[in-house]
Amino acid sequence: MSIVEDVPPLNAWQRLEGNPKAQLIDVRTRSEWAFVGVPDVSALSRQAVLVEWQSFPGGQADPNFQVHLAGLLDKAGVAKDSELFFICRSGGRSRLAAEAMAAVGYSRCFNVEDGFEGPLDAGRHRGSIAGWKSAGLPWVQG
Repeated sequence: MSIVEDVPPLNAWQRLEGNPKAQLIDVRTRSEWAFVGVPDVSALSRQAVLVEWQSFPGGQADPNFQVHLAGLLDKAGVAKDSELFFICRSGGRSRLAAEAMAAVGYSRCFNVEDGFEGPLDAGRHRGSIAGWKSAGLPWVQG
């Protein structure tokens, strides 16, 4: 199994920008995509792959996640040695998803540090102190 490295959001963006074969994979829930927003990589002439690591409600990990994502990546022409950047709300689920895909042969899996929204701030809100949004990277409301 490959070791999954954490990369800061700006670094992930730069690597996506510099490598047209790299792919961003958002593993949050449909509700999060709809109500919180999604990373926008359209300026790089691609879209993030949206695939739930776990469902809501219930929070159970998808037992078919690896097969499902592998099918989506294959359909998109993404090779097993392409750089894959996994993102979730704050970095926990995306790390698990990246490790799961590394375990089935995807050799360059990375976790976007602090995820899309990052940790809670002093006011118990996300999106202001770390993560994709806080870094000023492009995103759209779902």
